[in-house]
Amino acid sequence: MWLWALLPICQAVFGTLGIWTVFAVSVLNGSVNLTEGFPYISECGSYNPQSCLFSQMCNICSVLALWIVIIRFQQVKDFGNHGKANIAGIILGFISSVGISIIGNFQQSVVKSIHLLGAFLAFFLGLAYFWVQLLLTYRAGPSQDRCWVGPVRAACCSLCTLLVVLMVVLHNTGSPSGAAVCEWVLVMLFFGLFGLFAAEFRHIDCHHLTIQKPSLGNASVVVNSFVVDAFQTENTKVQ
Repeated sequence: MWLWALLPICQAVFGTLGIWTVFAVSVLNGSVNLTEGFPYISECGSYNPQSCLFSQMCNICSVLALWIVIIRFQQVKDFGNHGKANIAGIILGFISSVGISIIGNFQQSVVKSIHLLGAFLAFFLGLAYFWVQLLLTYRAGPSQDRCWVGPVRAACCSLCTLLVVLMVVLHNTGSPSGAAVCEWVLVMLFFGLFGLFAAEFRHIDCHHLTIQKPSLGNASVVVNSFVVDAFQTENTKVQ
């Protein structure tokens, strides 16, 4: 059921358009001044009216991310890999998704400590989640896309790790503009990593289980047909 592949694509496209829209609004209304340095994403979303857009964007991205995390967990489980790595993945994914919501709802200019906590959960635990997914790329069942998904995911995870370290160093050494640029590139890569799940989600198949209506003599209640989505890949069928 290739339509599942649209979910991570929507996450990547919506998130990218969302944060750049917040950036554009903050520049146009003078909330940030580019002549003084490049702003952090949180700085762009700290003031009205773009703070409302920023909160909504983060909430929607949080829900989409959590949805993707759950589907990926079930997909790997259906491959027969229900080990500690898969469990660690859904835990890290769930916590980092909550972190995204915290970032949007507790602006830096209002509650900075909680905002920074959300940033830690979203960035650091989110990065850990994608490293776990890199491991599961090779541990899960065989996939015809593994030959290119694995290297691309590994390259993105490595670059994200480098950017996180560089962002922290630049921030602590008095180079906020450089750290902000690293943050923007890091978030773009995160959205790219989410979008990469489309290659694996397109193999998810949907099976229909129908419960037949009982005869009038056997029951007085009519049971309607219902659909159960079972996450199994085409490769699992071959096995």
